[in-house]
Amino acid sequence: MSNPFVRIVEPLDPKEPLKKFFNLSKLEDVRYAHLPFSIRVLLEAAIRNCDEFLVKKADVENILNWKVVQHKNVEVPFKPARVILQDFTGVPAVVDFAAMRDAVKKLGGDPEKINPICPADLVIDHSIQVDFNRRSDSLQKNQDLEFERNKERFEFLKWGSQAFKNMRIIPPGSGIIHQVNLEYLARVVMDQGGYYYPDSVVGTDSHTTMIDGLGVLGWGVGGIEAEAVMLGQPISMVLPEVVGYKLLGNPHPLVTSTDIVLTITKHLRQVGVVGKFVEFFGPGVAQLSIADRATIANMCPEYGATAAYFPVDDISIGYLIQTGRDKEKVMCTKRYLEAVGMLRDFKNSSQDPDFTQVVELDLHTVVPCCSGPKRPQDKVAVSDMKKDFETCLGAKQGFKGFQIAPDRHTSIVKFNFEGCDFELAHGSVVIAAITSCTNTSNPSVMLGAGLLAKKAVEAGLTVKPYIKTSLSPGSGVVTYYLRESGVMSYLSQLGFDVVGYGCMTCIGNSGPLPESVVEAITQGDLVAVGVLSGNRNFEGRVHPNTRANYLASPPLVIAYAIAGTIRIDFEKEPLGTNASGRKIFLKDIWPTRNEIQAVERQFVIPGMFKEVYQKIETVNQSWNALNAPSDKLYTWNPKSTYIKSPPFFDGLTLALQTPKTIEDAYVLLSFGDSVTTDHISPAGNIARNSPAARYLTSRGLTPREFNSYGSRRGNDAVMARGTFANIRLVNKFIDKQGPQTVHFPSGETLDVFDAAERYKQAGHPLIVLAGKEYGAGSSRDWAAKGPFLLGVKAVLAESYERIHRSNLVGMGVIPLQYLPGQDAGTLGLTGRERYTIIIPEQLKPQMNVQIKLDTGKTFHAIMRFDTDVELTYFHNGGILNYMIRKMAC
Repeated sequence: MSNPFVRIVEPLDPKEPLKKFFNLSKLEDVRYAHLPFSIRVLLEAAIRNCDEFLVKKADVENILNWKVVQHKNVEVPFKPARVILQDFTGVPAVVDFAAMRDAVKKLGGDPEKINPICPADLVIDHSIQVDFNRRSDSLQKNQDLEFERNKERFEFLKWGSQAFKNMRIIPPGSGIIHQVNLEYLARVVMDQGGYYYPDSVVGTDSHTTMIDGLGVLGWGVGGIEAEAVMLGQPISMVLPEVVGYKLLGNPHPLVTSTDIVLTITKHLRQVGVVGKFVEFFGPGVAQLSIADRATIANMCPEYGATAAYFPVDDISIGYLIQTGRDKEKVMCTKRYLEAVGMLRDFKNSSQDPDFTQVVELDLHTVVPCCSGPKRPQDKVAVSDMKKDFETCLGAKQGFKGFQIAPDRHTSIVKFNFEGCDFELAHGSVVIAAITSCTNTSNPSVMLGAGLLAKKAVEAGLTVKPYIKTSLSPGSGVVTYYLRESGVMSYLSQLGFDVVGYGCMTCIGNSGPLPESVVEAITQGDLVAVGVLSGNRNFEGRVHPNTRANYLASPPLVIAYAIAGTIRIDFEKEPLGTNASGRKIFLKDIWPTRNEIQAVERQFVIPGMFKEVYQKIETVNQSWNALNAPSDKLYTWNPKSTYIKSPPFFDGLTLALQTPKTIEDAYVLLSFGDSVTTDHISPAGNIARNSPAARYLTSRGLTPREFNSYGSRRGNDAVMARGTFANIRLVNKFIDKQGPQTVHFPSGETLDVFDAAERYKQAGHPLIVLAGKEYGAGSSRDWAAKGPFLLGVKAVLAESYERIHRSNLVGMGVIPLQYLPGQDAGTLGLTGRERYTIIIPEQLKPQMNVQIKLDTGKTFHAIMRFDTDVELTYFHNGGILNYMIRKMAC
């Protein structure tokens, strides 16, 4: 059927009649001008893709009627313009695509139908680790090791780029996915298939929202959902409420964008924006650069929203020119946005749309701050850091407590490092990393760090040699302007040499600490500290030996590295003493905003971006030298420990199986609140005593060759064994932290994988009990795939993180939610019961289902299939099974 809105199609420029657009102003509907700008993007996509099949005219009406419909839990489809992936999530996606081709062929279909329809970019940025630091050749050595460890994965990805159409690979060593997206991949307005339309993107990384800062609507989805989008399916989403976040005033001269985003993160966590869009407006937005806005949008997952949107304005247009985009295309972008009413003037309040609610922040009230020690929303003013940490030391074990006995708060452990004697105490900094797209994309904080380093070196300050310092820029442009501005050498003198272009410390690829440091921490049971300019600091994520981790701006990372401890009051205590005995305070070396802006204006120029990005796909000679097979069907190597055909589609038939009641399930694990995807499916090092390590050892590998869980996501045998393998896992069945549980039939305490295998061999289904925010954190599809392979049929939680719930649905695992006012405590659940979950024949979205216990107790829970489409996926055993059946017919 033809598009019913073809009547509003017209050329953007009469001189180019073949370049058309859907002119939303021709709808002649007064509701359009009152829609939030983010909802206008959803509306345009619905109108352009309206075919009365996947996208219906009724969907368009629902979006237009957003002001009324937003509270009614109405489902709408959305077809993003493109998909972006990073390699930790991209490898399993390509593995799934290869396995789906095999499955379609077995069912008699054409395997080449499994092919991206929606354009996809995969940026390899998650594989490099900080193995070497504090040396001039750190970058080359870390990159060499990256290829040595990951050659097999990289060859597989190169095969995928050749075997699948419409998929581009950005090689390792190019930068961090979201910074490359911001500086290079984002179009703002697409020019494709003869039409102009707003750029939009979904990505297999929760921080895809960073691109919202440029006015490109984007958010993170599960890898499973992204695969469906790549195959041409729309996202089925509940039309969201939109919280208007009004920014007023000007930031204080000493405040950085990091301080602003940490303040906003805490504020919006308190407001409650889970499942909602946040859209920024107000005159204060005009005071923020695109880099500042991107920093704020980047941490959207940390404050829980789906998207954090800054509509396009003239500053956005200027950024496109600054980053070397084609000027003629940029002017065309502006003309299009003006024509469809999507170009914003933040100083013009008459443009302010309707919002679900409005909250405000006066930027002048923001103070320098950090967040920690275990969660990004736990903001602490820098002036309170010393006191806050010392309070946390003795507080009860939890997000703000380590439960260290009072008589041990002043413990000191002496150790020797490279022939010199040093001391460690609670609060000693052992990792200081300038890392993560959150901050390395922002020239103001990166140049601020460089200028602070320059002043520190000139004042005679140093960083203790045992502290693991590192600088991992998000793109080559950063190194370019740090070098050209003359600050790179000073960063190096303090130990902040460039160690790689990738996520590195922010995702747990921090590499090993010196053995003498680890021994001292272990001997004293010390709460050692990591300070990083990242976006996540969940326990066990950054490094196993840093129990406290603080998010901070790049200049503050350097300041705490120089101090050597988090237990310092910068206002009253000096960073150190110079050769002449003068005390040097932080205020003495902190650069002013004017200093930073002057350097930025001089050295961050379009030519840099053009030079770096014009050769981004060919500059890595190691990548160019890789040989990849050319077959359309992948030839699986049974000896590989990286790439393995997954068992998800074994025995799949065209006929649907009727969902069955889950009978007498055991509880595999019982959790409290805020269990993250890091807890469920860790990305970091593989512990030598873990089931995954035992498997790899049985395949002839040594511990040096284990690599990380993240790098082995193409192998289900490793990932199933790595599920719930986080060393900081807190399971209510066990009286200490660790990846173990009780196997109730025998009463034995076992590694989680081993217990699950026992249950599976005996034919017992499993469930997981959890509290609030189950699945918070990164958008890891393996956090759903892993439990599925362990035999988990359902999760019963108080609430879910949005992406993780979607991933569970995508794997056919039932997300159950307690009724309002109920939880395990109020229902008297111990987790030692056996659970029968009644699955009726006729299912409806968000229906209540009955749960019976072997104790005789009965209660109800909400089955969190939120839409009819999600129920369709469930009936198929998951979204990938649905796609295979569809393609095989």
